[in-house]
Amino acid sequence: MNRFHGTGVAMVTPFQADGEVDYPALGKLIDHLIDGGVEYLVSLGTTGESATLSKDEKKKVWEFTAKTVDKRVALVAGIGGNNTRETVAEIAAFDVDGYDAILSASPHYNKPTQEGIYQHYKAIAEAAKLPIILYNVPSRTGSSVAAETTVRLAKEFKNIIGIKEASGSFDLLNQLFRDKPEDFLVISGDDPISLQMIAMGGVGVISVVGNALPRQFSDMIRKCLAGDFKGAHASHYSMIEFTRLMFAEGSPAGVKSALKQLGVCGDTVRLPLVNVSTAADAKIGEQLKVVK
Repeated sequence: MNRFHGTGVAMVTPFQADGEVDYPALGKLIDHLIDGGVEYLVSLGTTGESATLSKDEKKKVWEFTAKTVDKRVALVAGIGGNNTRETVAEIAAFDVDGYDAILSASPHYNKPTQEGIYQHYKAIAEAAKLPIILYNVPSRTGSSVAAETTVRLAKEFKNIIGIKEASGSFDLLNQLFRDKPEDFLVISGDDPISLQMIAMGGVGVISVVGNALPRQFSDMIRKCLAGDFKGAHASHYSMIEFTRLMFAEGSPAGVKSALKQLGVCGDTVRLPLVNVSTAADAKIGEQLKVVK
């Protein structure tokens, strides 16, 4: 599972001005990230605006991404939802060619109990042809996957190999790191505290910021994984304000602003998301000049 150590990037989905998927820009983004030294990519996670893509669009994006990546780095597909039956069917039917794992967020809106979350992931694990990475992101789902539930799933299903943890709760993280199986991967889903999570035993990050700063962010993460936290400090601190701006007016609007200014892709987002304000756009441009 070393393929998922280091920096993974939750890729944005570039759109043309009319809102259609911009495939040439997506290809440019993929090359930008691989050339920037990231270890793996995530296609159509939350950052990819997957909630606003149709099933046909998702299929085409996954196929294009796998073909463009061409096994140069590991590749993960984001497949989740709050309808367990539908999610299981989508995962069972997924064309795994070119992909190495599935990232699946816990169900949103329904606010299931911990037993409901367990049963949801149990059904996914039994249907999946690829390893599963859980995703705990309570700020978006309305509920949190408790450490006990994650550990239970990790111990009972060998194809559940890790979790992207974005709860921001160090109480939860303390318990998770203490109780998890040794080979179970804990991956930061929260860019600002990735350094701290690696210090606790995390194996890396699935990053939003890495879309714009693949070299800077992946270099910082590699130093952390090598135990050189002092060496990582300069990069970590230089990116704090940039990282804050990435989320200040919504994600991925912030990072798409940065990508447009870097000449990688446009900044179009689909409603209900909107572009960042002119003031935020200018601040992002200023920070792009100072990150190290």
